Amino acid sequence: MKLFITGFIQVFLVCINTYFISKKFYLGVVICSFCISFVWSFNVTKIAISTIQDRLIYSFGAALGGVSGLYLSINILK
Repeated sequence: MKLFITGFIQVFLVCINTYFISKKFYLGVVICSFCISFVWSFNVTKIAISTIQDRLIYSFGAALGGVSGLYLSINILK
């Protein structure tokens, strides 16, 4: 479950950060970019030495994070 959540969070933040970039919202970009890098620093150690099942779980979490970030950007942040 941790891999799913961290995959979700990282891609979710990337989607939101892309929205902030498109709107030239500098503070949002700074905060999101920091959070993306911070989450990534944990993810890289977890996923580098993992099983194929772990990688699939992580990837499904990332996919859901992408869709959720897109939904939030389109429907809530606008």
